[in-house]
This record gives sequence, C-alpha cells and structure tokens, in this order.
Amino acid sequence: MVEVDPARLDRWIHGFTQRHGVPERSPGTDPAAVPLVLSAPDGALAEVLAWSAEVVELPPRLGLVLLRRGGYAVGLAEGEQLTDHYCGTRYVQSRTAAGGWSQQRFARRRGNQADALAERVVQQGADRLLDPRGPRVDGLVVGGDKALVRQVLDDPLLARLAELPRREFHDIPDPRLKVLQDTLRRARATRIRITEPS
Repeated sequence: MVEVDPARLDRWIHGFTQRHGVPERSPGTDPAAVPLVLSAPDGALAEVLAWSAEVVELPPRLGLVLLRRGGYAVGLAEGEQLTDHYCGTRYVQSRTAAGGWSQQRFARRRGNQADALAERVVQQGADRLLDPRGPRVDGLVVGGDKALVRQVLDDPLLARLAELPRREFHDIPDPRLKVLQDTLRRARATRIRITEPS
C-alpha cells in the first residue's frame, strides 16, 4: 500500500507505466471502493482506492480531530492548507500497578481526566468545525486513541460531524501542530494497493 499526494498521482502512474508497461485502465469490481484498476502487461496491479467507504473523491474541506491521553489537536483544512487549528495538552494519568482501593481511586481519577479531555476536544471541534447550519467540512479525519475518539464523536454536540465520510489514523504520536499537518497530508493522499507479479 502506498500513499500518493494528489498532485503527484499522474507522475506516479507514469512511473508505474515505465516499470511495468502500459497498463489497461478499468473500474474495480466494486467501483465505490476501488474506482480505478491499472493492469500492467507483466501482471502487476495497482488498485486506486476510494477516499473512504462512503465517498470516492477527496472532500475539498476536511475537519481533523486527533487526541491521545497527553494532548489533542483540532483543525479545519481547505485543500492542503490548515485554515484554523488548535493544539493543546491535558494530563491523563497512566495506569498504576497498585491494587485494592488505590487502584480503584486511580482508575476513577484517570476516568475523570479522560472525560475532561474529551469534553475539551468536543468544545474545540464544535467551535471550529460546526456552524449553526451544520458542518463547515465535507469529510472528517480522526486519529489517536480509539476509545477517546469514539467518546468524542458520540457526544450529541458533534453528531453531525460523526455522520460525515471519515478516514482514521490511529498510529499517530501525541498530537501537535506538526502531527496535525502530517495527518492532513496523509488524509489527502490517494491510497494505492499494489500487487506485484510473482
């Protein structure tokens, strides 16, 4: 699997052609998931994947919501530019090896800290990605801690965002501005699944 910047897609296809011969272009067996398949004469296949399960084309305006237990980032992007963003930190205690009452007390504290983090991200998301008429974005990019992301998107305030086409990146480090920019770049990339001839 490779991720190719949209501006470089034609150049990538040209390189694929040089390596494997002029490919035959056809829609995938499920055009909603794989809109284009390049079948090269030497047996190599390149399947261009849809942006998400819900939409083939890259949405023009993206909202980004990234969070881990140490921090969060919310951004609004038009094309490849972040037009609005906020990055913050919020301490959430890690697990403890203590047992008994201490363990339960630490678990409650950790839960309260995680709830406070999620509430903060919900508010930032509502402020930056919604207006009174609805979402200001056409697609949503989320990443980081799966449970925290789910908790944020389950909040009624963000229900309209949760319905948007979405891409997920759970392998990101603690969200900072650089991570937000890198995730936007990855979210905009065209994903191509390559099968080389044996």
